[in-house]
Amino acid sequence: CYPYEGQWSDRLTRALSTGFPVAIEQDLAWGNGQPVVSHSKDLKGGEPTLRQHFFEAVRPVVEKALRDNQRQDWPLIVLHFDFKDNRRELLEAVWKLLGEYEPWISTAPKTAEPSSLQPISVGPLLVLTEDNDAQEDVFFTSLPTGAKLRLFGSAHTAAVNATSLAERAHLAATLPPDQLLTDRPTNYRRWWNNSWALVEEGGQQRAGAWTSQDDSRLRALVDHAHRLGFWIRFYTLDGFTAAQNRGWDQGYNFGSLEAATLRWHAALAAGVNLIATDQYEDLAREMKKENAQ
Repeated sequence: CYPYEGQWSDRLTRALSTGFPVAIEQDLAWGNGQPVVSHSKDLKGGEPTLRQHFFEAVRPVVEKALRDNQRQDWPLIVLHFDFKDNRRELLEAVWKLLGEYEPWISTAPKTAEPSSLQPISVGPLLVLTEDNDAQEDVFFTSLPTGAKLRLFGSAHTAAVNATSLAERAHLAATLPPDQLLTDRPTNYRRWWNNSWALVEEGGQQRAGAWTSQDDSRLRALVDHAHRLGFWIRFYTLDGFTAAQNRGWDQGYNFGSLEAATLRWHAALAAGVNLIATDQYEDLAREMKKENAQ
């Protein structure tokens, strides 16, 4: 949910209009001494700051939530960071920025032992980041015991060792889940972020008809994550024609909305916690249909 090369500036507004809870991805880079929202670390100029593009844009939503104090509905927004640059000054600037908005944020106390999970004190906003170890150092390891964690990282997926891309794709889609995710959650690493290629070999562009075997594979991955205590996310489930494209990545395209919708329903039925798509209005409509049944 961010502009791309100066276009698609309505993405965040569109996503927020679908209702809550909603997850918002913001890709981050370093620009003019502050975190900016960009799909690449190589900036074109004019990229919006994270502060203005996201935090100040959601201020009315969050402040209303704090006034209403309907904590059973929190978090309303899951903010997902995809860092395109892991330089320390960017990570430290994001940490500092999160501190300015800490009253909005879901936190947990830092523990001396990473394996000691602590309850999350839930706020209107839950912040997630991915699996990079440099991020863990800034956002967890270097903090003093008892400090508040402001965001939570993802698990490492085990490396798939193969001599060719074809073999790697096959192994990713066929290895037992317990060989792909071997660690348990830590106080910092609480979720598992996955390419759809773990479900259907080759991912979206190689996907064929949705089969019972595909569904079993999806459920096995979800069930394994949940048994260990992780939330699970899959990215990015899109289906569009060339005429429907609004700046989306062809690599994530199943080719039609119908094909994507089949996967959305399968993911919902399997208990996937976070479904990434650029077609948020369509996904929201399908979720409302399910909830009405």
